[in-house]
Amino acid sequence: MADRRGAPRAGGAARTGSRSSGRGAGRPTLEEVAARAGVGRGTVSRVINGSPRVSDETRAAVEAAVAELGYVPNRAARALAANRTDAVALVVPEPEARFFAEPYFSDIVRGVGAVLSDTDMQLLLTFAGSDRGRRRLADYLAAGRVDGVLLVSVHADDPLPELLEQLGIPTVISGRRSADEPLAAVDSDNTEGARAAVRHLLAGGRRAIATITGRLDVYGAQCRLEGYREALAAAGVGPDERLIAPADFTEEGGRRAMRDLLERRPALDAVFAASDVVAAGARQVLREAGRRIPDDVALVGFDDSAVARHMDPALTSVRQPIEEMGRTMAGLLLQEITGADAPDRPKIVLPTQLVVRDSS
Repeated sequence: MADRRGAPRAGGAARTGSRSSGRGAGRPTLEEVAARAGVGRGTVSRVINGSPRVSDETRAAVEAAVAELGYVPNRAARALAANRTDAVALVVPEPEARFFAEPYFSDIVRGVGAVLSDTDMQLLLTFAGSDRGRRRLADYLAAGRVDGVLLVSVHADDPLPELLEQLGIPTVISGRRSADEPLAAVDSDNTEGARAAVRHLLAGGRRAIATITGRLDVYGAQCRLEGYREALAAAGVGPDERLIAPADFTEEGGRRAMRDLLERRPALDAVFAASDVVAAGARQVLREAGRRIPDDVALVGFDDSAVARHMDPALTSVRQPIEEMGRTMAGLLLQEITGADAPDRPKIVLPTQLVVRDSS
């Protein structure tokens, strides 16, 4: 054994003396760190893994030995010993084309990545937009390949959340599937965001206010439609089902819905779209029809993405804190994986904010 200055004691291993600051031939081992610090191998392991069952003096000695030798913990061995993979899956049950077309997803990934970059966790991006993709994902998850799952853009009938519950894999979803969501979830206040958008249009003197919805098997889209209806009702503006057009959060869906609205209610004077991408499609059709924005028709989107800022005219949009949602999701998942004190399956709803620009 060695004292804490690294000098070998009688009968102790002397091979550490052959290293120059631990950077000679070969990689420093846990045993060499223990010898340099004058402690046992188990003590070094506890220090490296953050155990509180080590005195401050011993911790300092081990940390000094780690620094002197340039020791790098074997993450694979640590993960195996802890029954961990040090990997998290970000699962998107959508076609890849939609993922790369909508800024929402890239902002979520940016927020998640910001949190995981301070950890040893690897982020795996997985698409499961088809039956084959879901089956392949189910096999992968059942094999214990990840420590947890971040599930983004979940539809009401999606079987993945139930599968994850059955497998007992820590899971956090972005956007609840219903008001009674059983899983840990992070969402934005979709209903209030829609109310704020419609109140803004009403305050500007608009009365024939249409809406283009997202997919109504997505709870967030249902909430945005509910907020639209509530704001009109509060202002005493009677509902007109001809002013409601379903779409699917895509630009092409926005174009189709806008054509239908102009055919049904050509005198409409405002449109609240369920996303900025949908609003971009609606804007194209309005221009083709000779409608000036905002003179003839005011236009409001949802997300406050780069699409909103770069449109002409710049798009008024409801800002949801998408990057913050990603960061919050990752933080909750890490708490569940590590067993840190946290509320049981929390439901966090982040506030939205209306950003007014030239389109309204």
